[in-house]
Amino acid sequence: MTPLAITFLVLAIVIVWGGLVASTVFLRRSPDVAEYPAGALDDHREDEAPIEHDT
Repeated sequence: MTPLAITFLVLAIVIVWGGLVASTVFLRRSPDVAEYPAGALDDHREDEAPIEHDT
């Protein structure tokens, strides 16, 4: 492998594994949301059927 390929390999490994480590540390510090935002009014979307097209 050329030095440029090794450099990009190391850079890619650092980005991927660094992101994994950073996200793990973030989740360890704040694992759960303390309070969820207030929800909107119920709009009854589940009461409507999907659109049916004549084919």
